[in-house]
Amino acid sequence: MDCTTIYNDLKKLLSGEVLANVPLSEYGTWRIGGSADILVSPTTIEDICHVQRYIHERELPSVVIGDGSNILFDDTGFRGVAIHIGRALSHLHIEKDGHVTAQAGIWIPRFVSTVIRSGWQGCEHAIGVPGTLGGLVVMNGGTNRKGIGEQLTEATYVTVSGAIERLNQQECCFAYRHSIFQQKEKAIVVEASFQYEPGNVKTLRTQMVKTLVERNRKFPRKMPNCGSVFLSDPALYETVGPPGKAIEEAGLKGMTCGGAMISPLHANFIINTGGATSRDILTLITQIRAAVYERTGHRMNCEVRHLLPNGTILPAHESAEKERLANCA
Repeated sequence: MDCTTIYNDLKKLLSGEVLANVPLSEYGTWRIGGSADILVSPTTIEDICHVQRYIHERELPSVVIGDGSNILFDDTGFRGVAIHIGRALSHLHIEKDGHVTAQAGIWIPRFVSTVIRSGWQGCEHAIGVPGTLGGLVVMNGGTNRKGIGEQLTEATYVTVSGAIERLNQQECCFAYRHSIFQQKEKAIVVEASFQYEPGNVKTLRTQMVKTLVERNRKFPRKMPNCGSVFLSDPALYETVGPPGKAIEEAGLKGMTCGGAMISPLHANFIINTGGATSRDILTLITQIRAAVYERTGHRMNCEVRHLLPNGTILPAHESAEKERLANCA
C-alpha cells in the first residue's frame, strides 16, 4: 500500500480532512491503539461515496469509526484507511408529526436530549449511551434490552462501491444488539429516520436526568473505557443476572492486567488506568470468560469489537480466544 499516493489522491478527492499516521488512541474512548496509515473525516455524504469508491477500486483495507466507544484498536495500529464519521455529519431535523431524521455523526446524548426537548418519546432509553448514531444503528444499541431500531423507519447507507441505498425497518433485521449492517461488508450508515410518539416534556426530562444520575453513580465515567464489554445473555440473565453481576460474583471486581482493570464500580466495564494495551484488555476478557464459565457454565460473548491491523473486525472474545490458543501452541 503506497500511503503517500493514497494520501495525495484523497486530499484531492475529498472536501474533508485527510491525515497520515494518525494515533487511533485519540479516536477511541479506551485511549488505546497504534496508528492508522490514513484517516479521513468526510464532511458530506458525497465525500463518503467518493472514498468508498476509491477504496473499493484499489482493494484497500478500510474501517469506519465514529466516537470509538465500542471498538478496541490494536496496539500495532491499522494498515489501511480509517473513515471517521464525526461532527461534520451530525445534522438533525425534527418534523411536527414526530418524524426525526439525523445523520450518522450526531452524538447520541445530543440526539436523545433534542428529541425529548421537542416533546417526543421513544429514544430516552439511550440517553446515557456513548457514541454516535451510525454505530448505534449498526449495533441496534440501547439500554434495558431496548434498541434504537425499535422506532427506526429507514436507514440510508453507502455501499462498498460508493452507491447510496436505503432499507426500511424490516429490511434492517434488527435483533438484540444486531442489525443487517453487521453482515453488509464495509457498508457505512450515513443517515437514519425515526417515528416517535408525543410525550410530556417535563416527565421525559425528569426521567432523563434520573437516568443520567443513576448511570453516573454506577458507571466509571472518569476513566477511559468502552462502555459495556459483554453482551447480556438471556440464559445467563435468567439464572445469574446481567454480565456485571456474573463477573462480580466470580470475585473479579478490581482485577488488573497491566494498565487495564475490571472496574470496581461496575464489573462489566474494563477501564484504562494508564498505559493499558489491547493485549491487556484481551487478557482480562479471557480471564473473565473462563472464571464465569467455571462458576456458571455460561460462555459470555463480547459487545465490543477488536480491529486487527489488516482491517478485520472481530468480537473481542474471538480475538482473545485466538490469542490464547496461539500462546498455548
